[in-house]
Amino acid sequence: MEHVAQLRIALAQTDPVVGDLAANADKLVEWTRRAAGRGAHLVVFTEMFLTGYPVEDLVLRSSFVEASTAAVEALARRLADEGLGEIPAVVGYVDRADLAPRVGQPKGAPLDAAALLHRGRVVTKTAKHHLPNYGVFDEYRYFVRGDRLPIFRLHGVDVAIAVCEDLWQEGGPVAVVAEAGAGLLVVPNASPYEKEKDDVRLALVSRRAREAGCALAYANQVGGQDELVFDGDSIIVSASGELVARAAQFAEELLVTDLELPEARFGGLGTFQVDAGDGTVITVERLELSAFPVEPYAPEPPSIAPHLDDIAEVYSALVLAVRDYVAKNGFQSVILGLSGGIDSALTATIASDAIGPDRVHVVMMPSRYSSEHSLEDAWELVNRQGVNARIVPIADIVDSFEKEIELSGLAAENLQARVRGMILMGLSNQHGHLVLTTGNKSELATGYSTLYGDSAGGFAPIKDVLKTLVWKLSRWRNAQAGRSGAFLHGFAVPPIPENSIEKEPSAELRPDQRDTDSLPEYDVLDRLLDDYVEKDMGSAELIAAGHDPALVARIIRLVDLAEYKRRQYPPGPKITPKNFGRDRRLPITNHWRETIA
Repeated sequence: MEHVAQLRIALAQTDPVVGDLAANADKLVEWTRRAAGRGAHLVVFTEMFLTGYPVEDLVLRSSFVEASTAAVEALARRLADEGLGEIPAVVGYVDRADLAPRVGQPKGAPLDAAALLHRGRVVTKTAKHHLPNYGVFDEYRYFVRGDRLPIFRLHGVDVAIAVCEDLWQEGGPVAVVAEAGAGLLVVPNASPYEKEKDDVRLALVSRRAREAGCALAYANQVGGQDELVFDGDSIIVSASGELVARAAQFAEELLVTDLELPEARFGGLGTFQVDAGDGTVITVERLELSAFPVEPYAPEPPSIAPHLDDIAEVYSALVLAVRDYVAKNGFQSVILGLSGGIDSALTATIASDAIGPDRVHVVMMPSRYSSEHSLEDAWELVNRQGVNARIVPIADIVDSFEKEIELSGLAAENLQARVRGMILMGLSNQHGHLVLTTGNKSELATGYSTLYGDSAGGFAPIKDVLKTLVWKLSRWRNAQAGRSGAFLHGFAVPPIPENSIEKEPSAELRPDQRDTDSLPEYDVLDRLLDDYVEKDMGSAELIAAGHDPALVARIIRLVDLAEYKRRQYPPGPKITPKNFGRDRRLPITNHWRETIA
């Protein structure tokens, strides 16, 4: 009969700041104190929590790596000095491998590491074995891989540590957990948000728990970092893969859970090597913190946070991205052009939910082609949300330009957009506002934007949101009117005017202009863009998928020619598997053209 022992673990689902080691260390002490106050026996922080994640080329600076390694040693001593040395803490940070320099190896041989802190010292260390090099990840550029699996005995339970990607790939440390024998596997993560990724994540964690033959605790980062959004969604599953506890999405949380785990089956300590089955050998290190189980106690009921639906997830991600970008970069307010159209209306609403309408400034800049209802719709949003507003008519400003230079057709249309961009950037410069760019992914894909005009700004909240999703998000947000919460401001009435949602889209840069003058209907366009941009289908595949051949040729040409514009566009939150920016990187000078049979 297998003996079981109780263990109360705390997953610190937290929002670190990249590069701010001192603030992150303060937060770690604070959250460890909270975990100790809840009676936790172990607290697990996220991947590279001490340094923030991702730190990109900072890891190639010796000064940064040295600061990280010194900080983790100092943190161990500080926890003990503040009476928290008895609760073991797993924390991610950047370390360095003891390797001789060689060609092709990242400078200084940095490690994506995790340390176990206990009683004033770093008891053991490990590092990520599988280095992701796809999508937004460039970790072969930054790290060398680790080859260790530490297993520490805590109150009679053997606990193993692996780091993020090691859970996602076959082989490596996770593959040897079952053979090495552990009752619990803890995994610090910094896994970015993408639509519908939460379902994939739970299935993966459950499968790995069954393969390892032990319970699994997955602690994930939360917060915005430039283009990435981390959704939290930390998970604990049993050895059979059943969900035991789950943290909320897009919010900091200390997930405290009582587990019944098998007592350690192996008596020996020290190190031994195991073949990982992927051509590598993993060194298993066994050590002991406390040999005997805790006295039996009454467990707390586990917490399983309700899960958001797909539209609520996306909206929450966008709000969190704006909130953290503003806060972490030291802005007090934002400013955007409000046209009365749906894109600027949704952007303003996201901003109001993120930082409060009192810190949102909108500018209405009517031209000679602006319709009366556009200005009315913009004012209606201002009245519903209470944002700060002003009108700056641009007709006379455009006239003064046209008196000096002769422009016609598209150049004259773009001049209006550039005047608006100049006004917003001028007000930003004067008052310190962050300019929010209001273009959506459909426009960005097809080049339906003006360089140094509507593309001017510092952050682009909906740059990864297709137009059809813009409408869905707007209708969803209006349906939440009157509610308040982490990502809702609690407006008494729907914050977006119905006419902004329902009317036909137009840039209003010439008389009676409509988006469909130069683009197909958005439901048709967005399906094609999803296949070409997200799925990387070629022309033959697109036609085989049912898209019109003439439209395929036209849209491919528009998308390919607009690469130089996208390269100059502001950063914005990634919500899809392939955003414009970190995910999709194509040459600007590029003579490859898809041929249509």
